[in-house]
Amino acid sequence: MKKQIKMAWMGALKGTPLGTLWTAVSPQGLVAISLWPDRAQFAAQVAKLTGQTPIDEPERVTAVAHQLREYLSGERKVFDLAIDWSVMTPFQALALRAVYAVGYGRTQTYADIAQQIGKPKAVRAVGRANATNPMPLVIPCHRILGSDGKLHGFSAPGGLETKAWLLRMEGSWLI
Repeated sequence: MKKQIKMAWMGALKGTPLGTLWTAVSPQGLVAISLWPDRAQFAAQVAKLTGQTPIDEPERVTAVAHQLREYLSGERKVFDLAIDWSVMTPFQALALRAVYAVGYGRTQTYADIAQQIGKPKAVRAVGRANATNPMPLVIPCHRILGSDGKLHGFSAPGGLETKAWLLRMEGSWLI
């Protein structure tokens, strides 16, 4: 069961190569990132994750915005942000911690992640955890491939083209 957070703040990062990104934080750390431009949709997502309606306070998300801008300009390879893992189910947090550890420009498969977390038959559940990742880019779900070594699914504007763009930006051998 997810823990309820007392407060969440959000803000927009405009003018990125991916368009406007929305970010939200709690006192415990990063709660969510959205690559979709719709503010109301993002606020609803944050409310569902935290149990609270987020407050627009862009100054609270400055560190996240700064690191995302550095990443998208090729200047940052590792994020050093606190993450509020409590907004996820226990299985999702377990799977996404393994995804979080996949290095810049590297790829793994959903099966690799399932194996790493000690649940080799949970490949589809790992895929679902990835598909519902509330913090894309920071938790690099774009680095996870199907067992066939190909790109599968990316829940962001542009879908697989955006996933491929991110991997090319990182210099992945795959793309």
